Amino acid sequence: MMRRVALALALLSLTGCGLRPLYAGGSNSAVAATLRSVTVGPIAGQSGWLMRNKLLERLGEAGTGTAAYRLDVTLDDNITAFGLRSDRAATQERRTLRARFQLVDASNGMVLLDDTAGSDAGIDIVSSEYATVAAEQTALEQLADIVADQITARLALYGARTARAK
Repeated sequence: MMRRVALALALLSLTGCGLRPLYAGGSNSAVAATLRSVTVGPIAGQSGWLMRNKLLERLGEAGTGTAAYRLDVTLDDNITAFGLRSDRAATQERRTLRARFQLVDASNGMVLLDDTAGSDAGIDIVSSEYATVAAEQTALEQLADIVADQITARLALYGARTARAK
């Protein structure tokens, strides 16, 4: 009984602090509407193709209506070898994926949001070149997921803040 009372008091205190769910209102919320109204511009390279597809998955119905915003993304995909053996062969790699993204107002070309996102992953180099290439590709796919999540979260925050300002 005491647990229920404490839980109820805790929930009531949260309403007074101004904490609101980001996606309150579900698919009809201002955040969801903002994300649906973003088109993603082309991104160069294989990593760009992968990133664009990941972003389109997260933005939902993007491109189905009138695009109010355009998302421009520039990627920096880098693999650095380290952990040298006595014969100077690398034993590990670090794959880093960084994205600079800009949310642009489609009506006037004004940049509304300019930010970066990124992540990195370690890769063990093994005797099989095929296995190493497969590990590098898997790392890229995982990094693209992480970076796309970061970009989408920042776009959602932008949508929530502009909805509150109106």
